[in-house]
Amino acid sequence: MDRKEKVILQNRIENKLSRRDFIRYSSVVFSAAALPGLVNCAGVKPKQDCLKQVTLGQNRNHKKVFESSTLGKIKLQNRIIRSATTLALCDKDGRPTTELADAYIELSEGGVGAIITGVTAAQKSGLPGIQNALLFDRDEFIPDYQMLSDAAHRYNTPIIMQVGHAGRQTRRVITGQQPVAPSPIRDNIYDEEDPRELTELEIKEVIHDFILTVERAQKAGFDGVQIHGAHGYLITGFLSLDSNRRTDRWGGSLENRFRILREIFLGARKRVGDFPMFIKLSAYDHQSDGLRVEETVKIASMLQEVGCDGIEVSCGVVNDGFSTIRVPEIPTEAILAFNHKFKDKPYLVKKIIPIFAPLLVDRPEPIINYNVCAAQEIKQSVDIPVIVVGGIRNLKDIEQIIGGNMADYVAMGRPFIIEPGIVNGFRDQSQSESECISCGYCLIALEEVPAKCFYGELS
Repeated sequence: MDRKEKVILQNRIENKLSRRDFIRYSSVVFSAAALPGLVNCAGVKPKQDCLKQVTLGQNRNHKKVFESSTLGKIKLQNRIIRSATTLALCDKDGRPTTELADAYIELSEGGVGAIITGVTAAQKSGLPGIQNALLFDRDEFIPDYQMLSDAAHRYNTPIIMQVGHAGRQTRRVITGQQPVAPSPIRDNIYDEEDPRELTELEIKEVIHDFILTVERAQKAGFDGVQIHGAHGYLITGFLSLDSNRRTDRWGGSLENRFRILREIFLGARKRVGDFPMFIKLSAYDHQSDGLRVEETVKIASMLQEVGCDGIEVSCGVVNDGFSTIRVPEIPTEAILAFNHKFKDKPYLVKKIIPIFAPLLVDRPEPIINYNVCAAQEIKQSVDIPVIVVGGIRNLKDIEQIIGGNMADYVAMGRPFIIEPGIVNGFRDQSQSESECISCGYCLIALEEVPAKCFYGELS
């Protein structure tokens, strides 16, 4: 008897819903309730028929999901990708461990079309606010990363390195340095003080280090790279008017804000030739002067012009609350246990926080398929492949998204933590949906422990 069956049996015995099942079922209810008046993260209504298309499923196509295809120059055996998910399986210097290689072997054996690594920092100052994050800032790490590409290739699965810089979402306790960002903005859950504006020299150094990391990925046997341009990381900080307040050639007009990406792509091309280069973008967010789909459509066209081979569509920044990662309820239990700002709070404060957290922290809806409409709009404006990620949990929806040409590929993150072999289950139709209940505990806990599924409870 597997874990899911044991939970169901126990519920029948007790004749009541467990907290885990409450989370699972409430996510469905929230999503269904959101359909009639759906708005995106920015408060601007997307096309109303988009998610209805997914629900109706008139263009479902199982065969197309599992046909071979080419993403850039990369050959995939199916159209389901493991989106970048940090597993926190590396040493204190950022070197990947054999445990991470084993995790990629398990994913490859499980049938995934391609693996995108967790974010790999191009600079130590750009490490994300978690323990044991990947870093690839020196050539001596190439053999360690070759171990990862060899692991994925054991079952002929392509592997793409996500290269990024966390920008204002770095933490001094992680990097040992002062956080940096394209402009001074509000504090966030990671930093104790406002980040500062990058100098011209520092911007050039960032661009140079991105380019070198792309080249190292090629030397380490990876099939491609993905630039992290989403979720409030450094690239997003330049693209968004909400965070980019600069008045020089790196700010103001969209062309200026896009300049850092242009220089990274064109500079890398001179070193790596036609090595596949992709990007992950936040198509929209909650911030008052933040990203909107209409502007991201223009950015997508500019990316195509500079030789980008494909775009993964996500949403949100960290200041949005639970926008990038949607949850049916605020995971206060995990936040109090693992977040550095809350774990040492007095007992009384910890008792009060769960009461007020739902009132103070944004939790946008819907919870499933929440970037599909944005991806569809971007796909209509470019000729390069579009990947969509965000709350994708069942085979029928995947068949509709792909069969209805709403996106060229789908990507999932959290479902692969609980079920590394989920794609094989989808392929042979022995499984129709993920067991993931989108509780978010796995990602909150990354501040202290490697990724694992908590299934909505710490105990």
